[in-house]
Amino acid sequence: MPNPFENGYQPKEIEAHWQGYWKEHQTFRVNENSEKPKYYCLEMFPYPSGRIHMGHVRVYAIGDLIARFKTMRGFALLHPMGWDAFGLPAENAAIKQKVPPAEWTLKNIAAMRAQLGKLGLSYDWDREVTTCLPDYYRWNQWLFIKMFERGLAYQKEGTVNWCPSCETVLANEQVIDGECWRCSSQVVQKRLNQWFLKITDYAEELLSSAETLTGWPERVLLMQKNWIGKSSGLEVHFPLDDRPNESLTIFTTRPDTLLGVTFLCIAPEHPLLLPLIAGKDQENAVLSFIEKIKQQDKTVSTSLTVEKEGLFTGAYAIHPLTHEKIPIFTANFVLMEYGTGIIMAVPAHDQRDFEFATKYNLPIRLVIQNKAQSLVLPLSEAFVESDGVLVSSNIFTGLDPDAAKKAICRYVEKEGLGQEKIYYRLRDWGISRQRYWGTPIPMIYCETCGVVPVPLSNLPVLLPSDIPFSGKGVSPLLQSPSFIKVDCPKCQKPARRETDTMDTFFDSSWYFLRYVSPHETGNPFDPNQAAKWLPVTQYIGGIEHAILHLLYARFFTKVIADLGLTQIREPFLNLLTQGMVIKDNAKMSKSKGNVVDPDHLINEYGADTTRVFSLFAAPPEKDLVWSDEGVQGASRFLTRVCKMVYEQVPPACSSQEPVRGEVVINASSGTKAIYRMTQRTIKRVTEDTEKFCFNTAISGLMEFYNFLSHEIGNRSVEEKDDLTYQRVLRDAMEKLVVLISPFAPHLGEALWAHLGHLPSISQISWPVYDPAWTESETVEVVVQVNGKIKTKFIEAAGTDEEVLKKTALSDPKVITAIGNLPIKKIFVIKSQLINIVV
Repeated sequence: MPNPFENGYQPKEIEAHWQGYWKEHQTFRVNENSEKPKYYCLEMFPYPSGRIHMGHVRVYAIGDLIARFKTMRGFALLHPMGWDAFGLPAENAAIKQKVPPAEWTLKNIAAMRAQLGKLGLSYDWDREVTTCLPDYYRWNQWLFIKMFERGLAYQKEGTVNWCPSCETVLANEQVIDGECWRCSSQVVQKRLNQWFLKITDYAEELLSSAETLTGWPERVLLMQKNWIGKSSGLEVHFPLDDRPNESLTIFTTRPDTLLGVTFLCIAPEHPLLLPLIAGKDQENAVLSFIEKIKQQDKTVSTSLTVEKEGLFTGAYAIHPLTHEKIPIFTANFVLMEYGTGIIMAVPAHDQRDFEFATKYNLPIRLVIQNKAQSLVLPLSEAFVESDGVLVSSNIFTGLDPDAAKKAICRYVEKEGLGQEKIYYRLRDWGISRQRYWGTPIPMIYCETCGVVPVPLSNLPVLLPSDIPFSGKGVSPLLQSPSFIKVDCPKCQKPARRETDTMDTFFDSSWYFLRYVSPHETGNPFDPNQAAKWLPVTQYIGGIEHAILHLLYARFFTKVIADLGLTQIREPFLNLLTQGMVIKDNAKMSKSKGNVVDPDHLINEYGADTTRVFSLFAAPPEKDLVWSDEGVQGASRFLTRVCKMVYEQVPPACSSQEPVRGEVVINASSGTKAIYRMTQRTIKRVTEDTEKFCFNTAISGLMEFYNFLSHEIGNRSVEEKDDLTYQRVLRDAMEKLVVLISPFAPHLGEALWAHLGHLPSISQISWPVYDPAWTESETVEVVVQVNGKIKTKFIEAAGTDEEVLKKTALSDPKVITAIGNLPIKKIFVIKSQLINIVV
């Protein structure tokens, strides 16, 4: 290309040229035959909305820096990119704009791929994965069938959001304040037959193996552990008063409070509730209450602040220990998804139960007294501490709560009244979606054979194209007779296809495996390539995916290992969760009106400036606060580096061997200072980048530039003619260019070529510093007499301790302080502190 620096720093021309060069020479294509240690760097792939935003820029700049740095550090790199391409927005666009979802999605992918290209990201685009294409979702279906064969995919009735006006199922994202996003009708809960994945079979392993993820943020691991929610406790059977041979089973983590139960509560959707109220006076009232709860957002039931509501069912249970008759209520705060869906209520020792009992004037029985013996009825709030002693608890009275838990569990089991059990908050994963734009679930319903999987040889089951997107109906696929009608693969009789599609989390739960061999046709991926590359060395993405996506990916990895396709059981060795981009005190979003268009930044300042700003403005795990001045500052820095290298090291200057420490032993102090600063900067940038302290690494580069600029400006003509000085300065310039290249790769390439080297700078080795030259040239030594500072002096680093002592003892201030007193001891601490004891 023509000299890019004749008219100053011209990022547009530089960046377009080098992006073309990388594409033409396939610079970032994975070398599968490399003997180097592997490094798999992966950022979470985006949904193709049509435009990238600054959040994308930040996460992909982080990932690209790590990828380029690790390549230069001697690793064989896998750094792929793809598209999480199924999902509701495409279907909504089809309804609104009458555009087929596939057309809308693929058009957006093309636009976003071009935008990412402008950022100069080092992806191997030959490995691009697009989840909405049959060559990918075929393997979704294959994996589903394999799970079905192992009993991990099954059907049961589940609750969905239903809009009675649109006559359609709604995703959670389409329910806004309890209303349909499109028509504002009140959304209700409807029971439909759904497909589930049995993630609960892996609950214990998901919990225990989290302890091995030492490269993950602690808060992410805590969020996952809380989501899995392991609870050890006691199941207890409460016989029904009018049907002694039947009982309600509760689960409690506080067996020590069992004697304090004054009522039971059952979830409104519990299947035992309807037979419980049948024929009773309260039946109609309870049925109305159940309908009311169905129309509430599920988050209402889980909120700690929502008002507790309930109704007496008209039924009673018998306390298994006291044989008392206790009422059974249904209440809005009892979840079918946790435990047995029935709770024992101990209002004296649970605040939620206390509030409910107070509202409905139910008995409150104190069974744990604090050590001060100060609790008396009526209580003003529940006593929830476990540091006390049992009271009014029959044979267990006088025990502390921990001892009582064990004793009551033993008694209940011995008497056949229940058993100790472990429950998990984690529920099986409902993957059925009554939508079009997702992977068709590959199952067939036959009146003779029942539910039959599609033969693997017949995959993929393709999405039909003859779908009218009206926005009405349980599932759009029900409107395609050609899709629904199929022969049973077992008996060949007429049958029908499943019309639900898969949750799009299914797509993203294993895509990192497909990247290792994206063109594989015999399996979801090549097991040999998986063994080479996995687990992912560094995964990067938002904290918003800390629970579901990461948990599902871990689940899939374990299932796939059990299928014999991999040896690993955890997908991501290390995890980095980057912060958000904040502007005007709010997260950047269209709804806030505070979006900064990355294209505008790239067009005005260049991709390198955009990248450097996003890396410099904050540590990666912290929120990045937008600053126009920060962008301009990044641009000025790159412009100055460009100007200095172009002007001070002309292209005609021939290349040379790297400068080593012995070359500068007898050089001038200024030349030595340049060499020393070069080594110190290599050390600092290397260590900071390894620790992902990118902002401080860039600070080190800025300090290095300022230092070199000052040194150049203060050298005489004679000094500049010195050959050693020229060699050391050129070496410093080259190191600056190499160190800056992962942060600003286009400028790095251009300056590297200007210095007379062959491209590409991304393929050369990262510089190694000389430890002997990384320490300061001098140190300040503090001198104390009996612990009080008397003087300070400057000495060369590494000076012998005996020399330091002599210098200290010859100082007039020290001599005066000692006087005629004998010296008992002289301590020298790290050659920087001398304490003379007299």
